Amino acid sequence: MADDYYETLEINRNATDADIKKAYRRLALKFHPKSSTGAGSTERFRQLGEAYEVLSDPRKKATFDKFGEEGLKGGIPPEFGRGGAWSSKYAYHGDPEKTFKQFFGGDNPFADFYTNDVPLQFGGLQSVVVKTQDPPVERDLHLSLDDLFLGCTKKIKISRRVMNEGGYTSSIKDKILSIDVNPGWKEGTRIVFSREGDQGPNSVPADIVFIVRQKSHPLFERQDDDLIYKNQISLEMALTGFSVNVQTIDGRLLNIPINDIVHPRYSKMVPGEGMPLFQDPSQRGDLIIHFDIQFPEKLSADRKHLIKKALR
Repeated sequence: MADDYYETLEINRNATDADIKKAYRRLALKFHPKSSTGAGSTERFRQLGEAYEVLSDPRKKATFDKFGEEGLKGGIPPEFGRGGAWSSKYAYHGDPEKTFKQFFGGDNPFADFYTNDVPLQFGGLQSVVVKTQDPPVERDLHLSLDDLFLGCTKKIKISRRVMNEGGYTSSIKDKILSIDVNPGWKEGTRIVFSREGDQGPNSVPADIVFIVRQKSHPLFERQDDDLIYKNQISLEMALTGFSVNVQTIDGRLLNIPINDIVHPRYSKMVPGEGMPLFQDPSQRGDLIIHFDIQFPEKLSADRKHLIKKALR
């Protein structure tokens, strides 16, 4: 056979999976093209990658053991094959660096070849740990409309794992996070506390992200920067005029005269009485008043006559 993968990894055919891994680790570090040992070899490094990929896979290894490289790469002879994975042809992807990085993962001793975050270190083979950041931890932050209108400060206690002195053990500790809620924040606003998640020896703590969720309000409904207020009125008021008193979130009482005839699609807009704008809290959206007209359930003949007469 052209290539003997066992010979390439300098192991015998009775080698265990642990033996295969140990041999690849030793030789890959030695023959890596950028190794400081002076033995670096691009071709040797490629051969090691292919040998490890075959012998670390039980099916590829079994095929190679029984049929050699010809059966592995050319497919199992028809008299032995039964379809499926056993009869497929193997071809190495040709990227030994990919094999190398998959093998070492976060403990890749040559990680500084792939990232600018770690300075290049050589002087013999030094193990450089590449810390990957855990995914963000997201939590809902439920705020009232009053909080989002006026602004406030929220204190939130979190419990997280913290590495003890020495970096080998950890413990659970509490921490208070302070969130300054700005007037005008909207549903879905994200507040990020960078790297406040659990600590670990080989990982960067996750960001903790709070996502604003607006609670319902007994009087107002929010639409973007506008506030919607619903007012119930009688048919008489709708036809003859009236005034609406609205208690604002910041404690003022608005008296709004309605001199128009209020029809079912009518609404009254009061400029500048909506939510503060996040970009400029001195500016506000609008207050929009919708009306629910209560029609009488019954009318006497005399009242019907009077209404007809009045509307004629």
